[in-house]
Amino acid sequence: MSYDLAVWEGERPADDKAAGRVFSDLYDRYIDGEVEEPPSERVATYVAALLERWCDLTEDEEDTSPWSTGPLIGEASGPLIYFPMRWSMAEEASAYAAAVAESMGLVCFDVQQNRLRP
Repeated sequence: MSYDLAVWEGERPADDKAAGRVFSDLYDRYIDGEVEEPPSERVATYVAALLERWCDLTEDEEDTSPWSTGPLIGEASGPLIYFPMRWSMAEEASAYAAAVAESMGLVCFDVQQNRLRP
């Protein structure tokens, strides 16, 4: 079981309900869609920032990474990254991921709670 976050480029939705619709549309287009798109430059930069704090799961020899998938960049498509993290580290890792997203002008959506972060 994992804890999932979605981060994307674009205007911050007005409220959690609107954010859920935006996430659903982006997910359908970029994650569930037929065409694979490389991650946008901003999303790739975001992933690199997360990996400065914790290593990629593919390089995690000491079991310290919060990510539940690797390589983490593999979860990104176009302007969206939808990524899982381990429950045991979700509180710290999701707070950090949300703060980094905000600092980069990206939208962070908590999929479990159906709400915008922070």
